[in-house]
Amino acid sequence: MMTRVLASVAAIFIATTALSEDIKLAVTTSFENSGLSEVLLPAIKEDIGLDVQLLVVGTGQALRLGQAGDVDAILVHSRAAEEKFVEEGYGTYRREIMYNDFVFIGPAADPAEIASSSSAVVALQKIAGTAPPFVSRGDDSGTHKMELSLWESAGLDPAEFADWYRAVGSGMGASLNTAAGLDAYILADRASWLNFGNKADLALLFSGDPALFNQYAFLAVNPEKHPHVRNDLAVKLETWLTSPRAAELINSYQINGETLFTFNAQPR
Repeated sequence: MMTRVLASVAAIFIATTALSEDIKLAVTTSFENSGLSEVLLPAIKEDIGLDVQLLVVGTGQALRLGQAGDVDAILVHSRAAEEKFVEEGYGTYRREIMYNDFVFIGPAADPAEIASSSSAVVALQKIAGTAPPFVSRGDDSGTHKMELSLWESAGLDPAEFADWYRAVGSGMGASLNTAAGLDAYILADRASWLNFGNKADLALLFSGDPALFNQYAFLAVNPEKHPHVRNDLAVKLETWLTSPRAAELINSYQINGETLFTFNAQPR
């Protein structure tokens, strides 16, 4: 009797395993740090039988993995870089999935007084004027690209800030840890900040500027460039990520009562 039971269990396990397929998805560290993957991945496995293997890197590295055909799809947040990826033929198209926003974090005492800023550019100008410690991800991520774009809009060059500007070349969580240790200012995505456990004396000081809008998009790697990629699975995953089921999970994901992402995928 026990032998038959064990055989049945083994058969069920084998059958379940056979139904699962693996897909490699490069995602940003901010997406991983938000904790949303822990909600979405089990649901994806349950609903469509996909085991999503995440490669957690900055947006720039995620795009390079796609260019090399090392992943089947990417989920990143830097529109200009994404559009270039598609224009150069590495991606089939760009599909928006969800958004949140970037925020300025800094010492609760706010020595640069950025909390009263009228815009993100003004916040950076105040930081540059007082020269407190500032941590940059410095890793070619979507967050880093946004930060550099804001400095440029402010008419400032971080290369001139050697005394107080720290480019750490790390993911969002590690960069926030550095900022906590230095009691420094930093640009972060809201989701990573809300899910960050080591806040120390840091606080969210400035947000709400439309320039800080943070869109996440899904791009399937072009099988014409890399015939080995699983485009069929990428399309399957995209269909799920743009479904009402995904919308419900994304919109309902909260930390301490705050929503981290808003679903905004549109029908094709």
